[in-house]
Amino acid sequence: MSIPFVRDLEVEYGAVTELTPTIRRVIANNPSAFTFHGTGTYIVGRGEVAVIDPGPLDHAHIAALLQALDGETVTHILITHTHNDHSPAAAPLKVETGAPTYGFGPHGGNRRGPRVEEGGDWNFEPDHAIGDGAVIDGPGWSFEAVHTPGHTSNHLCFALRGENILFSGDHVMGWSTSVIAPPDGNMADYLASLEKLLDRDDKVYWPTHGPAITKPQPFVRAFLVHRSMREQQIKRCLEDSAVTIEDLVKVLYASVDPRLRLAASRMVLAHLIHMVGDGRVTCEGEPDIDSIYSATG
Repeated sequence: MSIPFVRDLEVEYGAVTELTPTIRRVIANNPSAFTFHGTGTYIVGRGEVAVIDPGPLDHAHIAALLQALDGETVTHILITHTHNDHSPAAAPLKVETGAPTYGFGPHGGNRRGPRVEEGGDWNFEPDHAIGDGAVIDGPGWSFEAVHTPGHTSNHLCFALRGENILFSGDHVMGWSTSVIAPPDGNMADYLASLEKLLDRDDKVYWPTHGPAITKPQPFVRAFLVHRSMREQQIKRCLEDSAVTIEDLVKVLYASVDPRLRLAASRMVLAHLIHMVGDGRVTCEGEPDIDSIYSATG
């Protein structure tokens, strides 16, 4: 099963795009190998609104967002997770609007660990810590928080109740699979969170990066198949000989952009931690980037 990514998203940085009568988006000018065209900040509602993922600490994007909000009242700032392309602009937006922030909690993992993707926002702590199933009500709209750990331990999706719309953050993106980078990223959690979405009846996903996902169920199933196939590839490599992650990356990601090699290594580590955990793989000592891995049986 292939993953039907859509890559032809038209972008005008700083412009306000009306997606539905109640949803608008402003895209930050921070394109990269991890962010696609940039971070999509969502404005939900009319008059009194919620803002989802204000984005990076970029003055031009913050100014464009405030211009888009001119004449309206921001009542809630919702954060899917604490990577530097998602949550840092919450602080200046809160100063300008007085709106409180909502999120699962501060960034997890190790501050001194390897930086993967855009890095962690260690300064963010929500005014209101919310968990799975929390309901956030505003005038004319209501969200349910859906805890989806894996990409990060504090990742939330936000379901717009009554409209079958899910703001899927980086858990399910429209242009690429999520990077799962230990120690905060966890492959077992990520797979379980994907399965969790299959039990829901959302009709459209709006990710923070990339276009809308209009057939979410087959899209999520394709992600699960992709990860299963990757683990089968890893197992086959390990059946030939005991190897390191560096060896595996050379085989599995031979044509990858050099800028993504570190992320690829962390992804393979996430898979191996998962496979060691369920007994398919063994390693010398604790699973780490420099460990030697072997297939069992």
